[in-house]
Amino acid sequence: MTPVQLLIGGNLQNAANGATFERRNPLDDSVATVAAAASAADCTAAADAAAQAFPAWSATGPATRREHLMRAAQELKARAPALCAAMARETGASALWAGFNIQLAAGMLLEAGALTTQISGEVIPSNVPGSLAMAMRVPAGVVLGIAPWNAPLALGVRALAVPLACGNTVVFKGSEQCPETHALIVEALNAAGLPPGVLNFITNAPEQAAEVVETLIAHPRVRRVNFTGSTHVGRRIALLCAQHLKPAVLELGGKSPLLVLDDADIDAAVAAARFGAFANSGQICMSSERIIVDERIADEFVNKLATTSAALAVADPRETGGRPSPLGAVIGRGTVDRCNALIDDALAKGATLACGGKGTTLMMGATVLDHVRPDMQVYTDESFGPVKPVIRVSGDEAAIACANDNAYGLSAAVFSRDLARAWRVAQRIESGMCHINGPTVQDEPQMPFGGLKGSGYGRFGGKAGIDAFTELRWMTVQTEPRHYPF
Repeated sequence: MTPVQLLIGGNLQNAANGATFERRNPLDDSVATVAAAASAADCTAAADAAAQAFPAWSATGPATRREHLMRAAQELKARAPALCAAMARETGASALWAGFNIQLAAGMLLEAGALTTQISGEVIPSNVPGSLAMAMRVPAGVVLGIAPWNAPLALGVRALAVPLACGNTVVFKGSEQCPETHALIVEALNAAGLPPGVLNFITNAPEQAAEVVETLIAHPRVRRVNFTGSTHVGRRIALLCAQHLKPAVLELGGKSPLLVLDDADIDAAVAAARFGAFANSGQICMSSERIIVDERIADEFVNKLATTSAALAVADPRETGGRPSPLGAVIGRGTVDRCNALIDDALAKGATLACGGKGTTLMMGATVLDHVRPDMQVYTDESFGPVKPVIRVSGDEAAIACANDNAYGLSAAVFSRDLARAWRVAQRIESGMCHINGPTVQDEPQMPFGGLKGSGYGRFGGKAGIDAFTELRWMTVQTEPRHYPF
């Protein structure tokens, strides 16, 4: 097995001290990947290399940057078999989920390429005679991108594509749980011809994560930080960024509500809830984690959701061939234990099991809990697995109150045949994104993606990403002699 190496200044290399770590296959505990375990010195070297490459890259024309990113999209697609295999080994992902990741990640690279000519500014009228005043978007500098394991290709590319398009250089810190998957992204961009030092790659042993992140955030040439992951870790990163006055984009946990009003198209709502709850075994930040249903239609909705969810196939990603399965393995035993505890707690307090049940292996089936109430842990806690609660409410006001009765605010959905009614409800939900008659799980590269409250702040995607990864400078040109008071 060839170890995953660091990429620093265009050179693939081992950690300075030669250290490595193992990522084990969550299904059989075999060694999935051996990767370099970067030290603080490696992190400093990566940030220094990015800083050295920044002046030339930031001066590169938009057409050249676009060409690199578009070529990288093709290089990524060309690595589809290796990417699917790596995701299966490292995270237990199904082939269906891996394929979706590849397509979305390639689209993100293409959209980032298209943004290179949209980094604009404006001329602002000045009170000074003869002063041409402009607000200009300029590259921020070195960007630190930190990506998670659950959608490793889409979220890995998101951590670096728009920053690169804006003329920044990047240090990309891969996840300890999928170092090879993230390394393949870097390989694709490297093959697309990025100049040395424009993109640098760091992997680290799990026990060194805090030191690595602190070293990179503290580096004086790192000017922006973006992180996707848990709210717990996001708070720690936010504190570090505040300490060092580094702007950050944080996309954190979620407990996304899907509201089904009493006039909803029940079949459409069931289809969206099933997809939003169980795609990637529920291990998505936007997963439908609270299915809030008006009690007048709840029996029919729950019966249909339970019947169709129970039929969802679960397949071992180690097996090849056959029809792609919507559910693969969950990331580890901790997920099984957490989900089982949520089920036990809910049933002990009066919830009913509509389908599924406790898991014994990582191959967990879809589970729906009905009659969930606020005193149950699954009402408030993110399962991040294939266990989802149905909460019955009476009327729109109760549905809105239930949707907002949570620390998170990432995505949401509202189902109703009356679009004006749905719009009024959607406007009152506290979330960064909301979809009427669509699932909570939606992502498009050009859209502003991010949350409120405990789900973080800042936005990825499209022109919002330009704002996040550039500085806004005021510049003037005095075109005629200026009068001064003294």
